[in-house]
Amino acid sequence: MKGLKKKRRVQVIAVAAIALTVSTGLIGYAMRDGINFFRSPSEVLASPPIATETFRIGGLVEEGSLIRGQGEAITFNVTDGNGVVPVSYTGVLPDLFEENQGMIGTGKYINGVFEAHEILAKHDETYMPKEVVDALKEQGVYVEPEA
Repeated sequence: MKGLKKKRRVQVIAVAAIALTVSTGLIGYAMRDGINFFRSPSEVLASPPIATETFRIGGLVEEGSLIRGQGEAITFNVTDGNGVVPVSYTGVLPDLFEENQGMIGTGKYINGVFEAHEILAKHDETYMPKEVVDALKEQGVYVEPEA
């Protein structure tokens, strides 16, 4: 009887280990396209990624580099102070997007140009949507941020 219980326990542990390994592998396989690594412009220039790799680049929009083309085509340079990478984007830019402001773009680095398919504009930590401010004022808990 004791030998049968021990054998059953070993079988259950082995099946659980195999199930855990298979589920970890499936989760990793499912997430392989959803993980976008962040790189600064100087990192992109130091070791350019392959053209098929999707990643995020972030930095400041270089002053004087923002050029609006026909339609929704936009080109600009992003810099981290050490390197400058040209960026092309087709689409509507976020409202807070402007020169000398922070941005993060998702896309691919092809032939020396980062071709973005998504652009996010960064804002400072004091930003709060108007609706949230109004709700906090109604509750009487809103405190004006210090300048």
